[in-house]
Amino acid sequence: MLVCGKNVLKETPLNKIHKVYLKENFKDKDILNYLKENKIKYEFTPEIRLNKMVREHHQGVVIDIDDYEYYKLEDIIDENFLVCLDHLEDPHNLGAIIRTCECAGIKGIIIPKDRSIRVNETVMKISAGAINNVKIVEVSNLSEILRKLQKNMFFVYTADMDGLDYRRVDYADKKVLVIGAEGNGVSPIIRKNSDEIISIPMYGKINSLNASVSAAILIYGMIKE
Repeated sequence: MLVCGKNVLKETPLNKIHKVYLKENFKDKDILNYLKENKIKYEFTPEIRLNKMVREHHQGVVIDIDDYEYYKLEDIIDENFLVCLDHLEDPHNLGAIIRTCECAGIKGIIIPKDRSIRVNETVMKISAGAINNVKIVEVSNLSEILRKLQKNMFFVYTADMDGLDYRRVDYADKKVLVIGAEGNGVSPIIRKNSDEIISIPMYGKINSLNASVSAAILIYGMIKE
């Protein structure tokens, strides 16, 4: 997988980096010293080639790394707070949510295999390295996984319209926050199988927020100090 950016380089585990491509005349001494000190292979490359290698703004740094390896539910089942994304399609939203989760101390995110964005170079770039500290679990059936979590004492809170004001909810110690897809929101079966529907009050003329913004508001609103 080809990813890019200075922060991504420094946050990526060394054993996952195969090679780094730097823009010709690259002069960031901090990055150059980092590569030399850690004995990372690198080569100077014409910028036009870098532009073809990745779609994101690369800052003159493109990194060839291992493809992302997804985790299993068993790897996060002992956590107290998980986030589940119901068929999100925008990589920028996924990357931003991963970053928020890492900042909030949430270690696990669950996504479906089908009709959903997967971890790609854009997600890696937007997460700014946070993805290396959060476990992404890819599952075949979200409803089935949520039921399994409920059997393991998790309380499922789903963000959707017409729910309880999230500020007035007494949250359980073990909880899952479900965020729906851009435009369509959560699927009916997920809503039906949730323990509580929560909402962010809207006071303007627009009746919804960006998925990653909603996730950030709710995540910090649900954290128990």
